[in-house]
Formats: sequence, structure tokens, C-alpha cells
Amino acid sequence: MSADMSADRAIRVLIADDQMMVREGFSVLLGAMSGIEVVGEAVNGREAVAKVAELAPDIVLMDIRMPELNGIEATREIVASGTETRVLVLTTFDLDEYVYEALRAGASGFLLKDASARQLADGVRVVASGEALLAPTVTRRLISEFAKLADTAVVRAPAATQIGELTERETEVLVLIAQGRSNAEIAEHLFVAESTIKTHVSRILVKLGLRDRTQAAVFAYEARLVTPS
Repeated sequence: MSADMSADRAIRVLIADDQMMVREGFSVLLGAMSGIEVVGEAVNGREAVAKVAELAPDIVLMDIRMPELNGIEATREIVASGTETRVLVLTTFDLDEYVYEALRAGASGFLLKDASARQLADGVRVVASGEALLAPTVTRRLISEFAKLADTAVVRAPAATQIGELTERETEVLVLIAQGRSNAEIAEHLFVAESTIKTHVSRILVKLGLRDRTQAAVFAYEARLVTPS
């Protein structure tokens, strides 16, 4: 769902998990939330890819460990298809070794499976809006942890020409995005209007060919614009 999508349309969600109890539980929780509609379920990654093509949901809640096609590969296929559907990864542990790979594959954020109904709904809304990273402090910590482990020989090295296309201010905004700051926080930090930051973010995504802020954060870490602490 793009940020300019009509606010009166419910956010359409697909739940992909091989555990029936998880699917049914999330379906009940989200179904009770205003402005959110569960439009389908998938029991494995292959079915998730097919259901995205069929139903065009705004968000997929994607389990990482599934049969036939795991959540990482399913995410990669969904992103490669060019759909506007965004993937929100489900994980049991907040530092799951596979979550970073899922983010690199194109996932827009992640949620713990034991998230409360409110956290679940808020996470869906945040990722659907594209306005801010999901749980900035947690996502920043996760990216930092796995950026430390990433072998420079296998990490995707963003082309120098891509980075060179950014203005000095855009590079500065990109670094702040990677630090997990919202548009409002970046605007306050740089003493400019929030609308100006939104414009910068849009230009950054276009210039780097990225889908959203989460991918911008991953790019910044892999480009070594941000050094994990």
C-alpha cells in the first residue's frame, strides 16, 4: 500500500505460515482490528508467492522457516515480481540469523511471533504506510548485529556510482534512516520541515532503486556509510 493510498480502504493482509495455529491466531487478531482485512493464508513459501500474484495483498506476514520454499526465497520472488506488496517477516527470536537475509531479500521489517495484537496491527500499519522503519530500535540492532558478521567478500557492495548520485544532504538523510530515525526525528535533527525530509527520502529511494526505508537502511550498512556499533 503506497503512502498516498486512500485512507478509507482496509490494509489487505496475507498470512504465510506452515503452522495452522499461528495462521488462525493472527487471522483472528488482525481481523478484529479496524482498517485491516485478512484476505488469505498460505501454508508454504510457494503458495505465498502464488497467493500474492492472485490476491495482490498490501502486506504479507511471512514466516521464515516453511517447506517447499522458505520465507527468504519467497520474499525474494515476491519482490522480484515487481508487485507493490510488502513483506513483514515473522520470527521467533529478534536476532534470528535468517532475518537479516530476509531484509536483504527485500522484506520491509519483522515482527516477533509473540507480538501482542496491538503490536501486530501497528507493525502492519507502519509497513503499509512506508513512513517509518518498523520498531526502529530493534530493527537497527538487528541490522547492526548482522552487518558485523557479514563477510565483505559476500556482502553486496553497492556501486560507487549509485552512492555518487546522492547529494550531500541525501547521503546525510540516508545515514539517519539507517540509524532508525523517523522522518520527524530527522527533520528535527536537520532543522528542516518534515515535508522536506519526505522529499529527500523519495529521491533517495528512486536514485538507489530501492522499495522502502528498510531497504535504504540495509543499503547504508552494506555501503559502509554506517558503521555498526
